[in-house]
Amino acid sequence: MNRYTTLKQLGDGTYGSVLMGRSNESGELVAIKRMKRKFYSWEECMNLREVKSLKKLNHANVVKLKEVIRENDHLYFVFEYMKENLYQLMKDRKKLFPESVIRNISFQILQGLWFIHKHGFFHRDMKPENLLCMGPELVKIADFGLAREIRSKPPYTDYVSTRWYRAPEVLLRSTTYSAPIDLWAVGCIMAELYTLRPLFPGNSEVDEIFKICQVLGTVKKTDWPEGFQLASAMNFRFPQCVPTHLKTLIPNASNEAIALMKDLLQWDPKKRPTAVQALRYPYFQVGQVLGPRPQSQEVKKVQARPHPQKQASEPKPNPQQSSSESQASQDSTRSQQHHPHQPLQQIPLPQAESNPGGLSKNTAGGGGMGTLKSSRRRWGQMVAKTTDSCEESDLSETAASNSKKPSLGKLEEERNLKDKLKDTLKLAVMYFICHVFSKIPYCMYVQYLLLSHL
Repeated sequence: MNRYTTLKQLGDGTYGSVLMGRSNESGELVAIKRMKRKFYSWEECMNLREVKSLKKLNHANVVKLKEVIRENDHLYFVFEYMKENLYQLMKDRKKLFPESVIRNISFQILQGLWFIHKHGFFHRDMKPENLLCMGPELVKIADFGLAREIRSKPPYTDYVSTRWYRAPEVLLRSTTYSAPIDLWAVGCIMAELYTLRPLFPGNSEVDEIFKICQVLGTVKKTDWPEGFQLASAMNFRFPQCVPTHLKTLIPNASNEAIALMKDLLQWDPKKRPTAVQALRYPYFQVGQVLGPRPQSQEVKKVQARPHPQKQASEPKPNPQQSSSESQASQDSTRSQQHHPHQPLQQIPLPQAESNPGGLSKNTAGGGGMGTLKSSRRRWGQMVAKTTDSCEESDLSETAASNSKKPSLGKLEEERNLKDKLKDTLKLAVMYFICHVFSKIPYCMYVQYLLLSHL
């Protein structure tokens, strides 16, 4: 971690805190997520869902994980830096977004989601706080702490995502949900982009279902029999409500936008379009240039920002706060302002402790991120092609390495040496067997091979 200078704290959650840092080599700004629990092996770190998913996901609309570093039994994720999240972008608005901006944001969310689902994962915690932005021109999906593999076997936990964006099957405690819960959340986020208000702001799970029924109307048993089975299993009865047309609630949305949101907000998950199907809706077929602009001016400004002296003391909202928090803290962020962040010098980092094996750890220090030790491990992404569209993709190549970055040539040399030693051992055994059984011709031949091999 001595290769990064920490500037200030961006956010704090149940499982980790996020710091803003700068690379000492390139001057590039990064977001450093420091996990609160300790990790006593490298394998334990690499088996985390967040690591397993982000190692495989390299896309313009998915936040980039640059490095995973384990140091003094503390785990750090180094991400690309993003200015803010979508919630903050909406909160700071004085007037509604134009539909062209909402279309571009929605397009980028669905592009990232398509890529995530295509590579076998679903997010499970889609919400505005987990969509990082560089203004409305660039949006990236972040925080994969709750992500699961689509092929993984149920049952899944019934507590996923923030309540306001939770799909009905999850609210009814299904344990066999899958990728469609992410599309439901996109429908909720899309509606919120138009009105700058949450569509289903329930204050409990029951109230959340009631809010959904007030908008969509009471679901019929013939439309979603599985939902009625789930409700019956928990002795729940759907409230009787007349549907409210989305156009009434979102008058500034076009008919094409209403059609897409209506399909994304289907009670039955099987009737919701997939991300790639949603991208083909007429809403996006308007001749508008969609997607992130290549190296936007906002990104250039952040990456080329000089080393300011007062950077550590400037308060700023928390753009990349970890969302894996308790439900109370998630909902309370919508009703109260964040306290100004304190400079990093005042952020106490835990002192190192002795591990169960009795090996003492060094005390954290050195710029607030801990001193180096020889057992430090890190993982860093190799350069890979970034895929921006749903027509083609290349899976990023990744690598796990020691801090000293051993070269590929050295690794290949070590591998060849091991193979050579194995072959030499085999020939030596053959020579011994031939010698014992007095197979002189074979013995001389094996001896010749052995000497030539050495």
